[in-house]
Formats: sequence, C-alpha cells, structure tokens
Amino acid sequence: MTQPSAGRRYLATAVGLVGRLADHEAAWPSIDEAADLLVGCLAHDGTVHAFGTGHSHMLAEELFYRAGGLVAVRPILVDALMLHTGAARSTELERLPGLGRILLDDHGVCAGDVLIVASNSGGNAVSCEIAEEARARGLKVIAVTSLQHSTSPLARRAEGPRLHEIADVVIDNGGAPGDAAIDVAGAPNAVGPTSTVVGAAIVNAVAVEAIERLVALGHVPATYASANVAGGDAHNATLGVRP
Repeated sequence: MTQPSAGRRYLATAVGLVGRLADHEAAWPSIDEAADLLVGCLAHDGTVHAFGTGHSHMLAEELFYRAGGLVAVRPILVDALMLHTGAARSTELERLPGLGRILLDDHGVCAGDVLIVASNSGGNAVSCEIAEEARARGLKVIAVTSLQHSTSPLARRAEGPRLHEIADVVIDNGGAPGDAAIDVAGAPNAVGPTSTVVGAAIVNAVAVEAIERLVALGHVPATYASANVAGGDAHNATLGVRP
C-alpha cells in the first residue's frame, strides 16, 4: 500500500501533536498549571512576558497585540536574536553566556509577573539564563519545549541546566529530536518542523483558559479585538491603541 504524501503525513503529525495537548495524561496538566499561573498574575494586575530566540520568537509575538489576545502581554523581542538581521549571528548570540541577564535588565519585570520562554531544544544559554534570572526576581516561569529533544543524546551539549530543569511549569510540545518530523526518501535529513504550529496552539490554549477562569472570578481581563472587523478599531482605541 502506498503511503500518504509527505505533506499529508506532516499534517497528520501536526494534528496528532495538537490533539495531544488536550490529553489529560499528556500535556493538559501542564497547560492547566500554566493557566493558573496567568490567573494569579493577571488577577493582581501583573504582566505576562514572553521570550524566544530564532523561530521560537514567533511564539512571543503570537501572544502580543493579537485579535482575542490579552492586553497585559509584553514580549521580549530582540532583533539580533531573530532571523531577519542575520540567521547565523542569531544562533551565535543565543548561545552567548550573560546575555539573558542583560536582556531582562533592559526589559524590566516585576515580582509576581509571569515569563513564558519558548525554546524547542531548551539548551541555549540565553533562554536558560533569562528563565533563571526571572525566577530569581520573583517571576513564575513557564517553559514551552520539546522534552524528547532536550533529553535526547542527539541534543547539542548544554553547559548548565536545560530549560525544563529551571521552569516552574514545563509544557512539552511532543516534538521529535531535531524538530523536523517527516522522513522523505532521498532527502538527507528529516523535514517538516512542528514546534511552531504546536507552540502557537499551546500559548493560545494557556491564554484562553486563563481568560475563562478570570472571568469566572469576576476579573475580566482586557483583550484586543481584530482591527479588521467593524468596531475593532474603536474597541482597541479604548485600550490606548490607535490605527
């Protein structure tokens, strides 16, 4: 029997990993814990900070200024740690010891806030250091990572503890070591990374779960409306945002 094409296999894999997030014996307990951390933070007018390097920075952006998203989100976005100003340089910088503390000093956080750190490998210095620094400053830290990768002998050696060994709550994206999940005959390595699509589902699930719980407590958090629907600009203007 002919196997499905690579694209179909990728979609089936991604759907399976997203579905796994709701499994009460897999990822859901961690999502549940993470949502409680957001509730405790936002109910006391705290802020949710989000950070990632390389492609993981997209998860910090996913939570920020998003239709239906929380207003009380401050992403830590550093051009040099993304890809558009130099992909190879961003890889070098995310491995640079000492940078995490500098970034947190520059960004500014408060005890009682929450920091979400996305790192598929969980082994780069800046992600681990920013998590350690945040905890030392009284923040709760949520990690979005791949436990299969971070505990695999294939993982690049880390000098200190990995992200899942630092964070208060660890949400496993279920991804394969190396992230790419699909084997294609004749291709030199696996293709089709899953960390972004699953990570986006994770951070949004945490946010909407927290919003529901806050509303039930009588604390309705501010959320954005889409600027592309009627009344969206007017709603967002009440939050201090103007087109």
